[in-house]
Amino acid sequence: MRSEVVKNAAISTLVGATLVFGVITLAPGWGEDGPRREPGAAERALAAAGAGAPAALVDLTALIYDREEWVRTHPRDEESWAVLGSAYVERGSRLADPAYYRKADSALRRSLELLPGQKGNVNGLVGLAALANARHNYAEARTLGQSAMKQQPNRWTPYPALIDAYSGLGDYKAMSKAMDKLTELHPGAQTLSRAAVVYRKLGRREDAAAMAYDAVGSAQAPQEKAAARQLLGDLAWERGEPAEALTEYEAALRLAPDDDPVLASRARALAALGRTDEALRDYQAALDRVERPEYALAAGELYQSLGLDGDAATQYDQLRTRVERAGADDVVDEVVLGLFEADHGDPGSAVRRLKAEWARGHLNMNTADALGWALYRAGRPEEALPYARRASEQGLRSALFAYHRGEIERALKQDGPARRHLTEALGINPYFSPLLAPAARRALDSLGEPPPGGPKDVTGPDWDGVTEAEPETETETEPETEAPTLSPSPTPWDSPSLSPTLSPTPTLSQKPEQPRAGAGANASAGAGASAVE
Repeated sequence: MRSEVVKNAAISTLVGATLVFGVITLAPGWGEDGPRREPGAAERALAAAGAGAPAALVDLTALIYDREEWVRTHPRDEESWAVLGSAYVERGSRLADPAYYRKADSALRRSLELLPGQKGNVNGLVGLAALANARHNYAEARTLGQSAMKQQPNRWTPYPALIDAYSGLGDYKAMSKAMDKLTELHPGAQTLSRAAVVYRKLGRREDAAAMAYDAVGSAQAPQEKAAARQLLGDLAWERGEPAEALTEYEAALRLAPDDDPVLASRARALAALGRTDEALRDYQAALDRVERPEYALAAGELYQSLGLDGDAATQYDQLRTRVERAGADDVVDEVVLGLFEADHGDPGSAVRRLKAEWARGHLNMNTADALGWALYRAGRPEEALPYARRASEQGLRSALFAYHRGEIERALKQDGPARRHLTEALGINPYFSPLLAPAARRALDSLGEPPPGGPKDVTGPDWDGVTEAEPETETETEPETEAPTLSPSPTPWDSPSLSPTLSPTPTLSQKPEQPRAGAGANASAGAGASAVE
């Protein structure tokens, strides 16, 4: 299972896919211009939007139906068009159904035709920014979010979309500043959850955990509390503590039983604990609810790790089908697809796709890691190393990033750095993948112990003379090269869990202490890193 891909997707759904039009607390038809009634499902969804919180899907469905009925008889109501379009964005994100994005685009552009953004239609601009993020068009999302912010600088609603856009573009300094502004303008449980995600990306895991705990305490609605519980589980998983993660996921599912990201996350934790039958059931339940490619990839890799290659191939075929379906609506997660192609398909295709993604300005650490890995799998480790270094040195404590870098260094005969980064991967999270964690152990064993006497040059470069250029930004045609095959592990992996301790939370502007290379979770829990994706 490419478990960190599942985790990142879950976090994105958890925090990013909320009703984005913000503080519309009263829509036309529910106030003086329409009939008064007791709050119902649609009103609950709108109230959640006012707090920037996730709405229950049943409430979101009711809101969409209500606004569709309203605009049929009030076609010039720009505010309701913005509400409807933004609700379509959230529903499309929650159900991984990009068909809703076409509806959202039409509704939001209709809102802006009736009242342009420069004349005060901030809701329409924010909705389009969220739509651009959902389609992975981060540059457009940034432009729209900045336009909305300039219209009303002290309104909080543009900042979530801006945070996501800056993160997608790899502009972590701007992401941090936008997060600080959102915290100032709109304190609350949802902002605390988003801050926890930002701290995680900055490598400040203690601070992320503290924010997530505060979000659980501050959350009011069941869906909001479940989202915060899931985030706590994701952070525990990232520390290599699957039992603690499982406790949080089960608490989240008691609050929101049909939440597919939590089901997929619980599957990952169950697999790490050796409960693979239960894990596979959870993956299938998540896929039955929402056909996300990352779930099919995770399930396929778990099957492969168990030697069930036929079942794995079925999942991989379904992944391709889902990707093709999403591509028809111009929505493809190039990172998920690139990692899949690199390990299970055509590495040359993965390189071409990810180079194009990089050329679009998506210079975030996930793209850097995936591109570096694709280049390595295509037999080009010298080109891969600068991307791997860029991914792993921006702050996030990622076992996957450390493993990828270690394997690339091993291919370049840089035994010292390779040994250090493979050890670091297993120290961060010994369970990070049922395929790759065992591969990391085998790679580390193949390197053996370091030579006696210590390093010959403790001040020189640790990459044995390899000169590393900055990663390229242009798209180029890549030759197709056959990649080595990952050997499956016949049994679930086994390693002791590691526990961090919490400390007081600093502000985003403070620079945390760098962790010691190769340190495990206990050693690194109080140490952060510099800005990342």
